[in-house]
Amino acid sequence: MDRIDSSISRPAAGIAGLTRRDALALAGSGLVLPALIAPAQAELVIDLRKGTFQPMPIAVADFAGEGGALVSGIIANNLKRCGYFLPIEKARHPEKNPPFDAAPQFEAWKAAGVQALVIGRVSRDGGRLKAEFRLWDVVAGQQIDGQQYFTDPNNSRRVGHIISDAVFTKITGVGGFFDTRVVFVDESGSKEARRKRLAIMDQDGANVRYLTGGETSVVTPRYSPVAQEVTYMAQRTGEQPRVHVLNIETGQRQVVGNFPDMTTSPRFSPNGARIALSLQQGGNANLYAIDIGSRTTQRLTSTAAIDTSPSYSPDGSQIVFESDRGGSQQLYVMGAGGGEGKRISFGQGSYSQPSWSPRGDLIAFTRQGGGTFSIGVMKPDGSGERILTEGFHNEAPNWAPNGQYIMFFRDPGGQSGGKLYMVDITGRVEVPVPTPAFASDPTWSPLLTAAR
Repeated sequence: MDRIDSSISRPAAGIAGLTRRDALALAGSGLVLPALIAPAQAELVIDLRKGTFQPMPIAVADFAGEGGALVSGIIANNLKRCGYFLPIEKARHPEKNPPFDAAPQFEAWKAAGVQALVIGRVSRDGGRLKAEFRLWDVVAGQQIDGQQYFTDPNNSRRVGHIISDAVFTKITGVGGFFDTRVVFVDESGSKEARRKRLAIMDQDGANVRYLTGGETSVVTPRYSPVAQEVTYMAQRTGEQPRVHVLNIETGQRQVVGNFPDMTTSPRFSPNGARIALSLQQGGNANLYAIDIGSRTTQRLTSTAAIDTSPSYSPDGSQIVFESDRGGSQQLYVMGAGGGEGKRISFGQGSYSQPSWSPRGDLIAFTRQGGGTFSIGVMKPDGSGERILTEGFHNEAPNWAPNGQYIMFFRDPGGQSGGKLYMVDITGRVEVPVPTPAFASDPTWSPLLTAAR
């Protein structure tokens, strides 16, 4: 990813060929604003800590210029899907084309029930795309944000996602997550002979492409927190399942570890340098950590139980994992160097698939009991357990990079298949995530604008 420059940046590759180094070159300089639109002191905020918020009425006007409607449409769709905003229909916009270089008609927008207004324009600057936006606090009658971006014209969708992140963060105080991608398992064919291959897409379901061809069955992909890499388990017919690492930029892949037995449930460390995984040995399984560079291996657990699904804390000091050492699947936390582990799950049913939040404050999990599968969260010490959603079959929670949303899959059973969903940590927002076919095991990328 190129460094953000305040005045000029190099053109970058298109979305389909996105790389960390040259995915999107942006100039993040603020707009030169006339005096009438000085930065605001008012607080246009959604307080997510209360858990009783109402979606904020917001208007996203059509951006001026060629391709402007595409960018503004992406912004409106993102803000609607996140559940914290209520974009107003265009038919209710009192100004169809509000001017970019002057204040909007605040009283008219207030009368339409709008609290926040996003306007913008798209133009060409030589061979580059130039996109600008302004975020207005309609009630206070002041601008609270404004940026301009330069990039290759093929990156117009990403500009829409980046502006969405800017608006989301300015109003909620939470980091963005729209400028991200999701790797998942694409599933096709009958239930008895289902082909499972890795696919990648933008977080809103656009730009799907396939990373594996279906020659091996793949499960449990996990994105690197710092790079465009994914680790996963793959199995070819007649062979032992093996953990792999795939470089999304180059397509290069390698087997992790030189073990004679089955390896499963891989997860990167926060710095991307190590992978923790589970190694099956007879009727039990233990956890190991492998340094990707030196290929050195460290054993983390030594029990006669099944220890699996490790997940690092964001500071890399601890690992949460699932184990049946107490007679049923439960969650345990231990130091990253290994050890006995302390049990943290004590509710009804069994617990599995723990995933530590990037913010460090919560651990997501799957809980099975009473004929249902639930997705929930708890604090790292096991307190404060909350169920966010439940149903016949919900599995594989995975965090957005801002720690505010969790993606998982839901399978209704029968000859049907899994579909992806997104739920926020309040449990009030739950929306489907579009995929071309059945899908499972989603894993979120880091924020692309930060992965440079």
